[in-house]
Amino acid sequence: MEHCMPRPTSLPFRLRHALLGLACLTCTLAAATLAQASAPDPRQYMHGIGAVPATAANTFNVFFSASGLPPRGADRNGSWPHDVYVAQWHADTGVLDAPRIFIQKPEAQEPVTVARNRTGQVMVSFEDGWNAPENVTQRYGIYNTALRPIKPYPQQVESGGHSGHITAVGDRFVVFYSDGWINGGGVDNLGSGNGVYVKVYDGRGRRLHDINIADERREWWPMIAGGNTRALLAWQQFVPGQSEANLKIAVLDPVSGRVTGEQLLHKHLQYYTYSVAWLPAVERFLLVGVAKGNGFADLIDSEGKLRASISCMPATVREAGITISDRTAYTPAADGRLLQFAVGPDSLTLSGTLMETGEKPAQWRPVGSIGLLRTSGSLDWLSLTEKGLELLRFDPAKAQPPSAVEQCR
Repeated sequence: MEHCMPRPTSLPFRLRHALLGLACLTCTLAAATLAQASAPDPRQYMHGIGAVPATAANTFNVFFSASGLPPRGADRNGSWPHDVYVAQWHADTGVLDAPRIFIQKPEAQEPVTVARNRTGQVMVSFEDGWNAPENVTQRYGIYNTALRPIKPYPQQVESGGHSGHITAVGDRFVVFYSDGWINGGGVDNLGSGNGVYVKVYDGRGRRLHDINIADERREWWPMIAGGNTRALLAWQQFVPGQSEANLKIAVLDPVSGRVTGEQLLHKHLQYYTYSVAWLPAVERFLLVGVAKGNGFADLIDSEGKLRASISCMPATVREAGITISDRTAYTPAADGRLLQFAVGPDSLTLSGTLMETGEKPAQWRPVGSIGLLRTSGSLDWLSLTEKGLELLRFDPAKAQPPSAVEQCR
């Protein structure tokens, strides 16, 4: 399989298990048909970005996956040559230092996801195509705050695992990942993952829990956020005969390994278009996404109870981050703006929208972006594009109140 079909990430998670066992001719014809039927996938250039505090005050290490700088996309064989890069961003000045390669191996290491625990260890994880017996594998490494190795890459989460996202809760790391693939249905009729799973590690990389969340069911694209004592899990569920998914959530206690509060939160979800974050000031999780063609936002407590919601607002962006500033949250809108939310323990409102300081709509791409707070109070948003990493600036003081239309009134 490795030799009969290149590993293009334009096939959602490589159609890995869907195509296992097919003859090389079948692989070639399937890839050619798919290439003719769809536009080039922007993820072949860059895919996945995250940031954690660095050693120096007001400095962050920004990690992202890219096929070179500037990104060159797929190679002549159609494979994706992503490496993991890191660059320091300075909150005092807004300067992003020159990126350097952090992890480099043949075949793609993407999309990168990163977390820092209470004691300063940093976990970096991604789906990896290098030396992977099952075509891809979810791998990780653990480093100290200065990014010196503690249990460095390549450590294995799961052979054949993919789509992993990670968080930290206290001194523990939680890896939420998918495994398996079933052909047919979903986006472009390419199929779905076949289950979501959790592994919990300590700061030295020792595995503490191995938990089946949805074992060998058509559920995938796991997203996660870590709170004080719990993690919120969110993932999508395949719905036969429909072009939209169900969105499910559950709450994990990383100490006991217990999972509670599993529920179907939204129907008619736009595939892959949802994100989660933790708001320490109000001790709540925020989940945003798109369903029934409109954006939504939910405020969820550490037991999985829905405390407040916005059922209709502008659509959000696939793989875009949520940035928190005390009781205010921001995330990109599909029309090129930022959405601003005012959050309380039991309240959630769309409080404003922001345009980039150049007053031009941002060209958000569905491959990853994150917002970073300047010490001045402004926002730097780092967005991955086909041409490279783009830095956009927003001034929360210039937020405009949402219109009645934007609130679906």
